[in-house]
Amino acid sequence: MPSRRTPGRDAITLDRIVDTALALVRTEGYEAVSMRRVATALDTGPASLYAHVANKRDLDQEMLGRLVRDLPVPAPDPDRWREQVIELSRQMRDLYVGHPGLARAVFAVVPTHPDLVRMSEGMLAIMLAGRLSPQSAAWGIDLLALYITGYCYEQSLWVAQYADAKDSLDDLRERFEALPAEDFPLTHQHLDELMSGEEGDRFDYGIACILQGISTVTPQVTTRLA
Repeated sequence: MPSRRTPGRDAITLDRIVDTALALVRTEGYEAVSMRRVATALDTGPASLYAHVANKRDLDQEMLGRLVRDLPVPAPDPDRWREQVIELSRQMRDLYVGHPGLARAVFAVVPTHPDLVRMSEGMLAIMLAGRLSPQSAAWGIDLLALYITGYCYEQSLWVAQYADAKDSLDDLRERFEALPAEDFPLTHQHLDELMSGEEGDRFDYGIACILQGISTVTPQVTTRLA
């Protein structure tokens, strides 16, 4: 006998599960997301979710894939490859920042979701168009991903601790200024430089440093995966 669905209740689908999980991330942060919490938000039991996702790690993959699904990857331009990488990195940063803490999920999974691989494939194509060696490009996209997600996860922790960005910077400056100048003369002398720059300035600088590095440093591969 076919099972009946309660009248008025929408069917549990993978799309609804992922949409609900991402909504929780946006409103309560990544730490609030669990299989049980998502099931409660959908007015169902956790068993209903396991028909679509194997576990929380699987759900993380689906959330990360959905996050970048509609992000356009430009056709590689050899004359603008650095600018293309920087712009794509900025867009990924903005997506992660809009979903507090979700960047942490990247540290725990190998990104094999098709939409995530689409992003890495596109980034790889851009770097190869810039005449990087395949090995430099391969390690470069991994280094960029680590930088972007690390940056965004730190941002989520910072925002959670300080509701007001100005107050947080004022507090940080006061802590530095309270340190004895005789013990930390360079910190006191260059505190303006240490505290300077908008968040976007520092992010772009980090990406530029990575691109300069992978353009000039040859990877030394000692072992290869079988």
